[in-house]
Amino acid sequence: MKPTLVLGNKNYSSWSLRGWLVLRKAGIAFEEYPIALSTPEGDHQLADETPAGLVPVLIDGEITVWESLAIAEYAAEQNPTLWPEDRGVRATARSVAAEMHAGFGALRHALPMNCRARGRSVALDDAVQRDIDRVQRIWCDCRTRHGGGGPWLFGTFSVADAMYAPVASRFATYGIDGPAVVRDYVKTVLGDPDIAAWYAAAAEESSVIEEEEVGQA
Repeated sequence: MKPTLVLGNKNYSSWSLRGWLVLRKAGIAFEEYPIALSTPEGDHQLADETPAGLVPVLIDGEITVWESLAIAEYAAEQNPTLWPEDRGVRATARSVAAEMHAGFGALRHALPMNCRARGRSVALDDAVQRDIDRVQRIWCDCRTRHGGGGPWLFGTFSVADAMYAPVASRFATYGIDGPAVVRDYVKTVLGDPDIAAWYAAAAEESSVIEEEEVGQA
């Protein structure tokens, strides 16, 4: 049987995108079990189907992996190309992936992922701007030092790109600009066929989570 990925609304669930994307890039076939977040039914499903009450969760036979970075590592065990081959570069990739996973709370709170939205405007306080600046420094540094082999942060796609893909989506939604390296990286992410498939599915969803609909004119 194929593994099953329990995930939330594709329009809004950035952590679901991260888990989903690494599985796609690893070439692992899987079924999707969608949960409508911020609904009574969805709340019950989260309690019943997920150990931590959060998405995504990967169920592979008797194995349950319930956290995005853990899902990424699980996928990388089956496809090691999800991390750079060089030990030092791989350490950098793991560091920036973990930094995204553990930090940038101000950015995530103020600029929620909303794949269907464009032209949103949000006032950026100092904490959000610091997060944006740090993300852009990471992207510029990785692309400059390690991006010679392709358009991703470390040339070819890695777990680090899965961690930052929802941020690229946010930059597009809220018109966050940056240097050419940043703009090119956002284009790389949004132009990826797997991301395009995610966006197409998000466009088909009808549910709206009002608290995620920030920055409307």
